[in-house]
Amino acid sequence: MILMTDRPQMLTEDFEALARIGAREVEGLRLEFIDGKLGVKAVPDGDHDRIVLWLARLCMQHRPELWLHVERGLKVQEYRAGRARPDGSLAPDDAFVGQGEWADPAPVLMVVEVTSYDSDTDARDRSEKPRAYAQTGIPVYLLIDRQNCDVTVYSEPDGGRYESVRTVAFGKDVELPDPVGITFPTEPLKDWVR
Repeated sequence: MILMTDRPQMLTEDFEALARIGAREVEGLRLEFIDGKLGVKAVPDGDHDRIVLWLARLCMQHRPELWLHVERGLKVQEYRAGRARPDGSLAPDDAFVGQGEWADPAPVLMVVEVTSYDSDTDARDRSEKPRAYAQTGIPVYLLIDRQNCDVTVYSEPDGGRYESVRTVAFGKDVELPDPVGITFPTEPLKDWVR
């Protein structure tokens, strides 16, 4: 028996159809397709939403020409075969005008994920997504990790992984390198963890 580990579970087109139907039929269902596998994002809780809103305000204060687009579907990974819905995508205001549900990630300067309290967080947010976003060439991936009470900044994608990975504990300042170029305190994040 030959095991095909690099074969996707389904074609990208089939995933897109399934995601459209699922979103119509099941309230709050958010599907992703990373590494050829179907994934379900956890429904965000109020603290998760508050963190994304807080970060959006920070980005607007420091980079008013950019917008933190929430839950914007992006084509990710090699040959754009993957599909992800980052919690936030920092890009110009009209970067996705005229695009469909799954947009070209070229204008994205940074993607943001805030961990959820589910069993898939470790594999999805800490392993699969950094690889997918690096393969896509997204300059910065910001992971706000509520379980570990820290923030990890991934930068300098080389096509397969991020060359620079820096983690700071909640309470310290975090620097987002160029092309984002923002430094902000993480002390407020302590208020939104269980």
